[in-house]
Amino acid sequence: MITGLFRDMHEYQFPAWKDHKPILYSYFRSSCSWRVRIALALKGIAYDVVPVNLLKDGGQQFSAEFKAANPMQQVPVLKIDGITLSQSVTSHIPVNHSLQLAASLKGWLCFISYPELSSLAIIHYLEDTRPNPRLLPQDPKKRAQVRMIADHIAAGIQPIQNLSILNKIGEKKMEWAQNCIVSGFQALEQILQHTAGRYCVGDEVSMADLCLVPQVANAERYKVDMGPYPTITRINKALLELEAFKVSHPSRQPDTPAELRA
Repeated sequence: MITGLFRDMHEYQFPAWKDHKPILYSYFRSSCSWRVRIALALKGIAYDVVPVNLLKDGGQQFSAEFKAANPMQQVPVLKIDGITLSQSVTSHIPVNHSLQLAASLKGWLCFISYPELSSLAIIHYLEDTRPNPRLLPQDPKKRAQVRMIADHIAAGIQPIQNLSILNKIGEKKMEWAQNCIVSGFQALEQILQHTAGRYCVGDEVSMADLCLVPQVANAERYKVDMGPYPTITRINKALLELEAFKVSHPSRQPDTPAELRA
């Protein structure tokens, strides 16, 4: 008998059985999945969800069934238009973000994979194929600023405080996550003071905003003091008032645990 996640994944291997709606493999709390959910909501794209619990059974992303969808065994994955988007990059970086915490890892190099770059690849595809509403400004200067901010969050903050890294840290997970986020937010606050209008770049929602809101949620989860970041806080509050950000919120997903539902 195929049950739960595996039943759903088995069914989606046969698109003739379905109505060809896009299929998003997602985890409710994954910030990278959240970005894609926001983009899909903003663009009005209906889709089916296959939940992938990153904690249950040792991590359902490591199952053979999910590996068939994404050999990198990470969420998000989007099946759309007859293709599967699950691109990610793996790099080797020294764990020297905090000398004290690096010492706790004995100075080893960590293999840090980037599902967040997968989420941006998915969003770029949606932008190329379904350009309304735009998530990248037409003005080249503003477009560059949006990409700069998105990359700052997606490559400079989130990867070094994601689940795979925190699992290596041990007892100092909270301290590590806080240090990573604070370092990134100190720079981001300064950047936004020059680029922001109502949102990250001017007054239109962009890819930068899709990255910002999940990262602020991570900061709140790890009890980062947001007092020093008034611009980030103001923009985040404005974005959370938008319907696309509400319906994509982790508290409103099919796999959200009952105790965390809105």
